[in-house]
Amino acid sequence: MPLSNRTLIRLAELIRTQRAERRCRWRRLDPSRQALLVLAHLRNGDTYARLAAGFAIGTSIAWRYVREAADLLALLADDLHAAVSRAGRLAYTILDGTLIPIDRLADERPYYSGKHRRHGVNVQVLADPAGRLVWASPALPGATHDLTAARATGLIDALTAAGVTTFADKGYQGAGCSIRTPFKGHRLRPPLSRHQRSVNRAHARIRSCGERAVATLKTWKVLTRLRCCPHRALTIVQAILVLQLIEEGRYSE
Repeated sequence: MPLSNRTLIRLAELIRTQRAERRCRWRRLDPSRQALLVLAHLRNGDTYARLAAGFAIGTSIAWRYVREAADLLALLADDLHAAVSRAGRLAYTILDGTLIPIDRLADERPYYSGKHRRHGVNVQVLADPAGRLVWASPALPGATHDLTAARATGLIDALTAAGVTTFADKGYQGAGCSIRTPFKGHRLRPPLSRHQRSVNRAHARIRSCGERAVATLKTWKVLTRLRCCPHRALTIVQAILVLQLIEEGRYSE
């Protein structure tokens, strides 16, 4: 796995502390092995059956180990208020939305994204000027528009109230004065001027760093296609966000 020992050690410490608080007497895997199992699932996307075979445990035990660790990590993730407070110390932020595919088709219409032509959940990603992850929003059905998703999670109101300059794509037009979007042409209007096209190019260069944050999120292979209940997507994304901050040495309790 392309992860440092720091992430493995830190996750093992968190699991060990949780076990001590719960006074767990014995487990099939020690904290270090459980941490390795969890990272193999989240980073490499290994299935529970493969994990069970590799660690010589039952599939249900592997599922429980991953669920426990994900819930533990998700509790450590910043809430919206803390994330916006941290974003307020940056020169600007970059907002972008991404679709995380799912394999649950019971509620096809809400989770089907016409833009991507597949089922999934919509996650709003906030990045810093260097393209590093700052925060990821709760997951909403894939049919939700990016602007609607950002408003529903309270992200637009929080960024506007804090006065955080945020660069976003054309899908966020009308979000607010602090949300900067490019000029949008229309067939019934005059073509964009040279100045407007220049502004759009500069805006695109800045916003391209936000794609790096989305790509960083997608390096965790479990998000290639979630094979769990869509309501668990929030916990998994928050757990990955905490692990990524630990990996980059930017996590602070």
